[in-house]
Amino acid sequence: MSLEDKIQKDFLPKHLAVIMDGNGRWAKQKGKLRVFGHENGTKAVRQTVEACAELGIENLTLYAFSTENWNRPKLEVDALMKLLVSSLRKELNLLQENNIRLQAIGALDSLPKKAKKELFEVIEKTKDNARMTLTLALSYGSREELKNAVKEICYKVKNNIISLESIDESIINEHLYTQNLPDVDLLIRTSGEHRISNFLLWQIAYAELYFTNVLWPDFSKEHLYEALINYQNRERRFGKTSEQIN
Repeated sequence: MSLEDKIQKDFLPKHLAVIMDGNGRWAKQKGKLRVFGHENGTKAVRQTVEACAELGIENLTLYAFSTENWNRPKLEVDALMKLLVSSLRKELNLLQENNIRLQAIGALDSLPKKAKKELFEVIEKTKDNARMTLTLALSYGSREELKNAVKEICYKVKNNIISLESIDESIINEHLYTQNLPDVDLLIRTSGEHRISNFLLWQIAYAELYFTNVLWPDFSKEHLYEALINYQNRERRFGKTSEQIN
């Protein structure tokens, strides 16, 4: 029996998030510039997106570029932005053929004009696709997201748009970038690091965390299947006891 056959199709995460880490180390191991790792990382993105669509996962969110990543050397940042543009152009057919809708979250206005234009063109062209939602976290930082949500809610309270007493989890969710996405069920991080790195801090409150030593450019469908099988073998209690769940 293959790994894919071991996956329970009726027990898939509704929302899978991935911290794609290890491109730079992968390139360094091969005596190449970090950009070489980012370029090869796009193959892992393609395989992961295809596999999730084939399995029936409804929402996939990829941590593509953080707010902190702007602090990297200019040469690397410029290369990443060019890679974003070229990848969006190349992968449009993949999205259309697999009926995948693209969206993006983060401080998108900080992206270079060319990257932002290409991004929104692909978002527009795929807006009616319904098989899966692929979300790219670009210039994204969870603390920034939460700070903006607090500001918006405070403004609405101050101007009597909402009452202080009405603020609950659903109100907070409505003011996050991910307002149209369910909470994350499974978070995968590659490269052996055991950090969240300012990614979806509110949304992963009850997510299962899966860490693998595989560097992102080497991450394959088989590695994804292993993560999903591991997830399906866990007991998700959400604060309850095992007896209550069973």
